[in-house]
Amino acid sequence: MKQLRTTLLVIVTLALTMLQAHARSLEVDIYGPGQAALNLTTTEPLGTAGAAGPIIPAPPMGGELKSLIDRNLYFLPFINIVEGSAILGGNKPAGYKTPDVDMRRYQLAGVDLIVTAGWPTPVPGKAPSVELRVYEVLSGKLVLGKAYYDITPEILPRVADRFCADFMKALTGRGDFFLSTLAFVKKAGKRQKDIWSVHPTGRDMRQLTKLPGLSLSPSWSPDGRYIIFSHISDRYHSLGVWDRLTRRVQHIKFPGNTIIGPTFLPNNKVAVSLASGGNPDIYLLNHVFKKESTLVENWAIDVSPSFDATGTKMAYVSSRRGNPHIFLKNLKTGSDERVTREGNYNTSPSISPDGELVAFSRMINGGHRIFVMDLVTGREKQVTFGPGTDEMPSFAPDGYFLAFSSTRSGQNKIYLTTRHGGEPRQVPTGDGEASMPTWGFVPE
Repeated sequence: MKQLRTTLLVIVTLALTMLQAHARSLEVDIYGPGQAALNLTTTEPLGTAGAAGPIIPAPPMGGELKSLIDRNLYFLPFINIVEGSAILGGNKPAGYKTPDVDMRRYQLAGVDLIVTAGWPTPVPGKAPSVELRVYEVLSGKLVLGKAYYDITPEILPRVADRFCADFMKALTGRGDFFLSTLAFVKKAGKRQKDIWSVHPTGRDMRQLTKLPGLSLSPSWSPDGRYIIFSHISDRYHSLGVWDRLTRRVQHIKFPGNTIIGPTFLPNNKVAVSLASGGNPDIYLLNHVFKKESTLVENWAIDVSPSFDATGTKMAYVSSRRGNPHIFLKNLKTGSDERVTREGNYNTSPSISPDGELVAFSRMINGGHRIFVMDLVTGREKQVTFGPGTDEMPSFAPDGYFLAFSSTRSGQNKIYLTTRHGGEPRQVPTGDGEASMPTWGFVPE
């Protein structure tokens, strides 16, 4: 028996030594290629000791918060969720703070990070509070600690979002993803499409417009108050302006009756393609949606403007070379250059906030795929591979995530990938076709 115990001790010691030798950095460079996934588990929620000493169990909201956090973190491609059943001895530590957490059990399961949740005994007359902590398993180091107060079931999803945003920021320097909102187009019938919004994790989906005809190509204002879109009815085209505060839509008409792909600039002005008797050109509208200047004008079709965070770089589509290709205009210098050289059909550009990348859709082998062009090196990379067809990419504010439309499930749905590619995650949008995603920040 003594020899058996000695053998087991040697095995465990060797296992821990190997884990330490292969320890990975817990700082995640989301902009660099080849990032390996970190293994994470969320422990069972814990209560705290009462006045007489016994442990008070966590409230039912504890389990719901754990599920919400796990569901959120599923959308991070550099996080691999480890189920509690994989933890030797169970996933309920003696406490939610070190040294009450036996890190050795998690090390043996290959876990890099653990999330603990402590629910103190509620103060009479007050809503519960929770303390959430993230520990590095190998060292026991506290990566993040946050407390949230006056918790009700209604605000529980926002608590999960805020915690996951802080956690992502601690690892990567950016947590915008969990605080952002997607506007998108949802089909309501053969001749009706409406504008909806949803968090990228599928939470809080809302219908924003209900207009006869087709509402297309939404774009958020920088302050999250307005969404502009193209509206096509049986009688006319118009620029639709949805106001988040009033929940009303204003219609703005232009001569020529063709309005394509409006988008907000960082300064709240608007760029849009308008046609008045010929092919569409790209114009700049002022803050009251009147023509201010011409951004691109020639005999060809010029559509789909997209801007970097400075508003000085504009990617767009032009047919001036015979087929649709992506072009880049520097609005400071006036220089205009062709970006795409491959393929015969390149559309729907989205320039990254830092102005270094352009995502776009290219037709290949009868379908469309998403590519990313590095404007610094001139190299391009295919980041989606089907099945179905992938179109209309949109860079997130962090410049890391990409939303796009895809028919890989049989009908148009919205998916997320990253600037590097990887396995797409579907954004829950309910029944019906969903397309044309675009990102924004909405104050809560």
